[in-house]
Amino acid sequence: MNRDNIKHVIIDQKEVYLNNPIVRRDYGLEEKVNYCFVGIRRTGKSYMMYQQIKDLEESGVPRNEILYVSFEDERLLEATAEDLNVILEVGLEMAGDGKKPYIFLDEVQSVVGWEKFVRRLADTKYRINITGSNSRMLSHEIASTLGGRFMIVQVFPYSFHEYLHAFGKEKDYLRVLSTSEKAEVSKYYDQYVKYGAFPELVDIRNKRDYLNSIYQTVYIGDVLTRNNITNDFAVRLILKKIAESVMNPISYSRLANIVNSTGTGVGKQTVINYVGYMMDAYLLFSIQNYAAKMVEKETSPKYYFMDTGLLGLLVLNSETAQLENLVAIELTRRYGIENVYYFESNVEIDFYVPEEKLAIQVSYSVLDDMDTKERDLKAFKKLRNYFPDVECLLITNSEESEIEYDDFRVSAIPAWKWLLQKKNEPFPGS
Repeated sequence: MNRDNIKHVIIDQKEVYLNNPIVRRDYGLEEKVNYCFVGIRRTGKSYMMYQQIKDLEESGVPRNEILYVSFEDERLLEATAEDLNVILEVGLEMAGDGKKPYIFLDEVQSVVGWEKFVRRLADTKYRINITGSNSRMLSHEIASTLGGRFMIVQVFPYSFHEYLHAFGKEKDYLRVLSTSEKAEVSKYYDQYVKYGAFPELVDIRNKRDYLNSIYQTVYIGDVLTRNNITNDFAVRLILKKIAESVMNPISYSRLANIVNSTGTGVGKQTVINYVGYMMDAYLLFSIQNYAAKMVEKETSPKYYFMDTGLLGLLVLNSETAQLENLVAIELTRRYGIENVYYFESNVEIDFYVPEEKLAIQVSYSVLDDMDTKERDLKAFKKLRNYFPDVECLLITNSEESEIEYDDFRVSAIPAWKWLLQKKNEPFPGS
């Protein structure tokens, strides 16, 4: 690419991060660390960079020493590894006086050979941060190439606390007393669950149409086009079935049988590949059965969507599924995907976090539904035969209570309140 053209792109893009308002995210970032931000498109990875840039400016770093490049710019679609070197040269020229610029490369995975370039910069003591929308950036090969020089941070859509903050709601809703305040937090919570939490949705009126545009970008661009898939029908059918099965484990064999029943022949390995592409794009994530053997752990997980709004596009009457999906997202945010399971072995528990000794059942409404209440409490009792000191939590849509059952206590708490509690805060009555 032409050097002057690259320079013009860099100057144009500077206006983007200078003029974007920032809602600070709940991620504790350190000053002298190189970060690799990963996650689904439109989840706010770029804003994590804008936040860091603002912090640099506030600490006295001149703007000319900050180099930001987004490779989603259509003028950089054909960028190569050689162009990355040109970008560095332009950054050095703009910084002047032999100074090394602070470098921010957005969606850098679009450039073939980016791994060796960013490692070289890290090796030569540049402060560099990168983003990507494909989990292949976390592959063993790439992780080895980066050589531990980057801290990897998965960026989620807004937490409920961040969501309220984006609307300018700074109250401590955990100490809500008035009817009007309860109505206010309930309104925002209902919207949060229904439409999800992509940051840009805050300022969008027609949220469903905007959500659909995000879905199409991820589905068509990051799943179909990136992986050269021509069997669109099979992929859509698999994704639809996963959405309908969000609260239950589903196997690759089952998915293959569903597709084949329509007359579209696909093998089990093809299904495995397709689901893998969806997870690569951060459209889906999965949790495994803590009680299962290794093979079953891998082949019969529970799948969830990275945002509840995306799930709502694919399933009618999705309130219950969206509530459980919301809890899955928040648990993954708090504890990491590697620490969150479901438990199924003569007892069914929606979520189990062994490191926290925490078991969670999710029920939209439980206090007035005696069958559901008894089922969930009996499940907790059976689980305590395996883990006597496990903490049992019932997350509901709006109900709250302390329940004594046999010789243990179960806290029932509305999801909005649980979402606003900090990671290690005690539950009510504990």
